[in-house]
Amino acid sequence: MNSENAAMGGRKDSRLVLVGNAIVDLVMRVPGVPERGGDTIATDTTFATGGGFNVLAAARRLGLPALYAGAHGSGPFANRVRADLAREGVEVLVPPLPDVDTGFCVALVDDDGERTFATSLGAESRLTEDHAAAVLAALRPHDLVQISGYGLAYPTGGAVLASLVARLPRDVRVFLDPGPLVADIPRGVLDPVLERCDWVSCNRREGALLTGLEDAAQIAAALVARLGPDTGVVVRADAAGCLLVAPGEEAVHVPGRTVTAVDSNGAGDAHTGAFLALLGSGLDPLSAARGANAAGAFAVGRPGPATGPTLAELVDFLDGDEPVARLLELASP
Repeated sequence: MNSENAAMGGRKDSRLVLVGNAIVDLVMRVPGVPERGGDTIATDTTFATGGGFNVLAAARRLGLPALYAGAHGSGPFANRVRADLAREGVEVLVPPLPDVDTGFCVALVDDDGERTFATSLGAESRLTEDHAAAVLAALRPHDLVQISGYGLAYPTGGAVLASLVARLPRDVRVFLDPGPLVADIPRGVLDPVLERCDWVSCNRREGALLTGLEDAAQIAAALVARLGPDTGVVVRADAAGCLLVAPGEEAVHVPGRTVTAVDSNGAGDAHTGAFLALLGSGLDPLSAARGANAAGAFAVGRPGPATGPTLAELVDFLDGDEPVARLLELASP
């Protein structure tokens, strides 16, 4: 991979191309997750488009053009996903699969803001070689391609996605979020993707599954040792911020922000989408990580899975932090 481009992250003509899963979330607020065999009464229940949509929405709200290149179906859930993508200004690349709806996820959000998921797979899990060919044909130089571990864990589409990643041209940047199912991804599927990645962003639980370590700094060091110096690493640590290892540089702790947690569902996606958008707009990785930390904290303080800030909201939320001048520069005509 081109380490100079990897360090830059993107250019003014970059787009986010997400080859992942945009699905529908059934979000239930509960006092606590019930014990096995138990039950609980939800205090609030809502439907919302989630999954990779959260990353796309977060990036679009910060001004990065975005393309949804994942599979989608035919039915009420698929219709909702497409309508929400259109509302955020996200283009859809491939036509819907017939005779199967897009899948959904039940998200239980407890009183501490933590979330627990159960997912029913649908059309988004059925990536085909025709889809892969469409993605390859649509890519432009300097695009940022986002891959989720969810897609790699799918029994029917994971191998197709890994093969696609291995064939991506070298003038696009590849970003992987391993996701909570990373331990279920076969090595023959995961390893080629890790080999091609320019950036890996994970939370501490996902990092522990990848490395067998618990400490964020140790996780980052182990990932760099595994991936090589040309691959950037972000280990998200919630309110503590993140560990950033830009390509060829030393690890840096980027402090987070303490906020009252309302709903952590989608906070990691808001961080990822903001990081991609800010890198794609030309910011250096450290400034992008600072902005992403703020975007994640902003999202945690609001209910719903797709609550990333607009550029104006992010600048206001940063309130004098170092990246503000650069963000204002990006916002100006």
